[in-house]
Amino acid sequence: MSHPATRFSIAPMMDWTDRHCRAFHRTLTQRALLYTEMVTTGAVIHGPRERLLGFSAVEHPVAIQLGGSDPADLARAARIAADYGYDEINLNCGCPSDRVQNGRFGACLMREPALVADCVAAMKAAVRLPVTVKCRIGVDDQDPDEALNTLADAVTAAGVNGLVVHARKAWLQGLSPKENRDVPPLDYDIVFRLKARLRQVPISINGGIATLEAAKALLMPRDGVALDSVMLGRAAYQSPALLMGVDAAIFDEDMREKTPFEALDAYRCYVAVRLAEGVPLHAMTRHILGLFQGVPGARQFRRHLSVEGVKSGAGLDVYDAAVNLVRNAPRRDAA
Repeated sequence: MSHPATRFSIAPMMDWTDRHCRAFHRTLTQRALLYTEMVTTGAVIHGPRERLLGFSAVEHPVAIQLGGSDPADLARAARIAADYGYDEINLNCGCPSDRVQNGRFGACLMREPALVADCVAAMKAAVRLPVTVKCRIGVDDQDPDEALNTLADAVTAAGVNGLVVHARKAWLQGLSPKENRDVPPLDYDIVFRLKARLRQVPISINGGIATLEAAKALLMPRDGVALDSVMLGRAAYQSPALLMGVDAAIFDEDMREKTPFEALDAYRCYVAVRLAEGVPLHAMTRHILGLFQGVPGARQFRRHLSVEGVKSGAGLDVYDAAVNLVRNAPRRDAA
């Protein structure tokens, strides 16, 4: 069983962290905790489960993020996810999209801490897995300290196994979901204050962390207070090469860092299996486009996968040709 205080995780990101993305990320880091995209309770209970919930054994440790606000539905969805073999159940209390607001889940749950506590308690009663909550520091005109502390106290009383705090507000009125990832100012200090008060609760920090150096700095104690974990989102997806340094830098693993080519060789085995199952090549290669940033041949690599990889019947020959464009590129100016 994974522990929610895993020190480093890759955030749940809609349309990005699907099972193919996670299998690729696992070739880069053995230790990071991976998260699914958010899946709604309705989809888990009534939808095509294997397509929504299926994952590969190589992904462990892997957590599922659920979206919902009905305790009974969340308990049922958590049981289904536990049966699938996930290592952690995470409740989304941070997503600001309109669809989420209309469904009464995501960031708007920051306004209903008692309901969130009921949801956590119901899931805790249903499964033996760690149950965690991912939240913002407040929404709209809420006072962040008051909103975050109230929610944290409520879910702690309900037995939550960890909190992941995206250290900025969500503005449900006036900002798009994309703007909500950048515009509201970051407040890392509030997360350290929360940890100082709730030392027994594993707390992970998320938001605006772009490098492993920044991640390591946030894991350093401040005034005797140390956070348990950091979570990276867009930086991990858009610049996946940084993940190759996670096991050594964050987990102090004494090991040689993989090369991008070794990671792609490992991912090639996964791709071959999925191609045989009928998965289109581009569904898997879209996640690797950022791997060679700044490396000669990177532009040609991206272009080849983007043009040839989307064609019907594209297979390992396209994959291999793209990799060879970098492997054989003249070592001159970075692409």
